[in-house]
Amino acid sequence: MKNRFNIAIAFFLVFSWGCDDIIEVELPVGAPVLVVDAWLNDKPEDQFILLTTTIPYFDNVLQPQVPGAVITVKDSDGNTYDFTEQSDGKYRWSPSVLQPKLGNIGSDFELSIDVNGQKYSASTFMGRVPEIDSLSFTFEEGNSFIDDYYYAEFWADDLVGEGDIYWIKTIKNGIPLNKPSEISLAYDAGFSEGGIVDGVTFIQPIRQSINPFEEDKDGVFQSPYLTGDTVYVEIHSISVAAFQFLNEVKITTDRPGGFGELFAQPLSNVPTNISNNNLAIENDVVGFFNVASVSGLGKRFE
Repeated sequence: MKNRFNIAIAFFLVFSWGCDDIIEVELPVGAPVLVVDAWLNDKPEDQFILLTTTIPYFDNVLQPQVPGAVITVKDSDGNTYDFTEQSDGKYRWSPSVLQPKLGNIGSDFELSIDVNGQKYSASTFMGRVPEIDSLSFTFEEGNSFIDDYYYAEFWADDLVGEGDIYWIKTIKNGIPLNKPSEISLAYDAGFSEGGIVDGVTFIQPIRQSINPFEEDKDGVFQSPYLTGDTVYVEIHSISVAAFQFLNEVKITTDRPGGFGELFAQPLSNVPTNISNNNLAIENDVVGFFNVASVSGLGKRFE
């Protein structure tokens, strides 16, 4: 432990003394990699799959979109969902009278992408989700550090039977809470497998994960909710692989900076569940494929 402390002090001194130097980092430029954004759900609305390619780390441009792909999703009930190109890199499936929504709870799904002479595939299943019973707002008295504030909670019980996994998404005043630090995941009613929280009310930190904790330009803590604000919460079912993927995304992208970054997990591509059908080609695709069932509830703070 003492050696670790001495090493940390040495790093601190080196970086403190050299903080005025400008370092130009030259990174090798690799071949572009296909990026697949295929997070689908059973809401009766248009579903989208986005295809782009990676760019060099320091390039300050939008990721190039990938046109001309043939994309289909098939489920274990015998249904086929064709995604048609709407614009470069953006593919859409729309519900119809015969197919009012994409898939059913408990079904397996297969994704197929044919683009630029390569064929990619992925598989997943649609899990179940509980209904949200209610949303509540609670007053919390301030102290010498923060003013009085109101926070929100959602109330729902995990379904009986271990292994249900969820992604809790929140929209405040029409704006999604989508910062890396705001990714809220639950394994049954807790944070991880083996928590002995099956079939009970979601634990408090998860119920309260729907609050945006922000500061104003002067660093003063802002109440998560004020009178007139709206909140809409959705619970999405996700697979074990999606749970691991999103946890890795959160760890990799939620980088507060500072001295702690010296010992943080290095940046790297998050593992994907999508593969190239040509086994001779590796590591030419990133992204994820998941099909979720969804429950949701909204409320205005009056």
